[in-house]
Amino acid sequence: MPRAVKKSATTPEKDILKLIPADEHRPQPKGRRIGIHTSTSGGVQTAAERAWRLGCNTLQIFSSSPRMWRPFDISAEQAEEMAKLRAAYDLKPLVIHANYLINVAGTNEEITAKSVGALRAEMERAITIQAEYVVLHPGSFRGISREEGLANACCNIGEAAKGLQMEKNGLTLLIENTAGAEFSLGSSFESAGELITELRKEIPVAACIDTCHTHVKGYDIVTESGYAETMRLLDATIGLANVRVWHCNDAKAECGSHLDRHANIGQGTIGLEPFRRLLNDPRHQHAAFILETPIEEPLDDLHNIEALKALIA
Repeated sequence: MPRAVKKSATTPEKDILKLIPADEHRPQPKGRRIGIHTSTSGGVQTAAERAWRLGCNTLQIFSSSPRMWRPFDISAEQAEEMAKLRAAYDLKPLVIHANYLINVAGTNEEITAKSVGALRAEMERAITIQAEYVVLHPGSFRGISREEGLANACCNIGEAAKGLQMEKNGLTLLIENTAGAEFSLGSSFESAGELITELRKEIPVAACIDTCHTHVKGYDIVTESGYAETMRLLDATIGLANVRVWHCNDAKAECGSHLDRHANIGQGTIGLEPFRRLLNDPRHQHAAFILETPIEEPLDDLHNIEALKALIA
């Protein structure tokens, strides 16, 4: 598990297990699955307890350090406790966000080998703790064509998933759209859709769409007409039914800036109303809405969850 950061005497406490007593947990939302990326400090199973106290009914975690190749083990005891808490607290789906270092689209042999190994380990851990989804950034194809990057990603993801029986184990890989770097596979709905279409021939795969990434890529989700057009494009390329998770993040940067900087809900350049529109769109009723907003002050995570819940009609 990621190690907890040692706090100085002046660092404000941000761990919800210490800020919200167990008997003061917030009510869970009705009609939508709303959660947040949750700390696993103290063991992966502690994320379920944190999510419940925050009033979530879904959650996302890292199953290992997101910026290191060295994996962490999840014990059978931790997996069992996670399963018990999820059942008791009605937390579903459980989403794992894959390591940020993974690049399955590139040509560097050493990075590719590490990426395949890391992705396989993420999926193995997901199966161990009965997670429904693993979210993946496909990576960069700098130096080659998008078509070559797409072929690399399909080959390397297939290699990572070989023999895992994902469908039998209830696991689906989610391809996440990116903030739009020039050589980033999945930066457009079209390229993400191409990858999903190809991968679907071999493994269970769907999409995770990030609102901040979508906005800074240049898609208009702020105006009512822009939202309608963006949803039309998303449906035509990926399919709205295939979007299983929405990462709900406001943006610090402007539309079309390609700068991936998340902001608290209603405090960025997206604003509050687009999230109201998104949450109440019946075409997304099947999806989970998961925050990846910054925690700069104590209870920021709670405030963002409450902000989303308040938008449900």
